[in-house]
Amino acid sequence: MHKRLYKSNENRIIAGVCGGIAEYFDVDPTLIRLGWVVFCAMGGSGLIAYLIAAILMPCQARY
Repeated sequence: MHKRLYKSNENRIIAGVCGGIAEYFDVDPTLIRLGWVVFCAMGGSGLIAYLIAAILMPCQARY
């Protein structure tokens, strides 16, 4: 079975993008969020990337 990148349902603060990335790479979501803040501080392109990811990443199926 292969892994898929989804927005997280459990580690959700805004849209679940950082939580989904953290679950995919099996790391702490706080580290991904801190990295995203640094990315946003460097020119603001992180905000645009987050919005694009929030639109394009599918939601995780609830079973």
